[in-house]
Amino acid sequence: MGQGDGGSVMYLMRLADRVSRGLRKLPVEQLVRHREFLLRQQCDAGGFRGREGDGDLYYTGFAVRALAVTGGLPAENAARLHEFLKSADPLSLNAVDLLSWLYSAFVVEASRGVGVLSDRPEEFAAEVVRSLLQLRTADGGFSRTTEGAAGSTYQSFMCALVFELLGQQIPRRNALVQFLYDRQREDGGFVEIAPMKRSGTNPTAAAAALLTSLGAMDDEIAEDVLGFLTDVVSSEGGFQANTRIPFADGLSTFTGLLTAQDLGRRDLIPAEQILAYVRGGLELESGGFRGAVWDQQADVEYTFYGLGILGLLYS
Repeated sequence: MGQGDGGSVMYLMRLADRVSRGLRKLPVEQLVRHREFLLRQQCDAGGFRGREGDGDLYYTGFAVRALAVTGGLPAENAARLHEFLKSADPLSLNAVDLLSWLYSAFVVEASRGVGVLSDRPEEFAAEVVRSLLQLRTADGGFSRTTEGAAGSTYQSFMCALVFELLGQQIPRRNALVQFLYDRQREDGGFVEIAPMKRSGTNPTAAAAALLTSLGAMDDEIAEDVLGFLTDVVSSEGGFQANTRIPFADGLSTFTGLLTAQDLGRRDLIPAEQILAYVRGGLELESGGFRGAVWDQQADVEYTFYGLGILGLLYS
């Protein structure tokens, strides 16, 4: 999200539209190859698998997001996914799985005209809000569990996205803003939890997106973030997870690129360098994307990141 967007109304949907518009410029056969890989990962029960085991909500969320930006869910796959989502109790899920459940439910409803959300009681959103507020910590952020004593930048972003998908406002907005400010470090980036000293690309991206959605991003913070991102540019043509990790990866490249673009620096890494890295190091001819050049296989999560990078570059 850019600084001038004036809020994060349906952030994930807007991001999906942005990526989808870029991906339309790719050769059809390239997208088909990756869609076929994604569809092969759907289990009989309707969820999507990671690198091993049965389908779960975490990987299902990424598969659904990747399919949504490349043409949507075929009817048969959407029907199986519908049954998988109905079998889960969203009120028992952690914030990350809950977000995957909600997003997938929205996509199923868009694909089929009916869905799991319409079957929920009227008080469903209020019940979800109550469960999320149990994760709120004294520092203003959100923790992964109710036993957590300190907030997490990533979990706070996930919770904020759930609030948004449900059309709810986050209570004590200023406390969340201050929590994020307190996670910034001298290198210009942000850390995941308070004791950490060295910023990471992914918590920095989460903090920047959330500060923007809360109307709390300013020019000074934006410059600090861009300075940090410059420090994690890899010679491979992507972004590193932090300054101590000597190689790029698909997740960090996606979140770093998204943040750089949103802060007005599409040129932080030349597009041709990123394309060379993605196509030469991450994209597999058999379909799908792997996590880094040393990785041995593709999965649905990194396939979403790979497609996301290409979509951002061409959008």
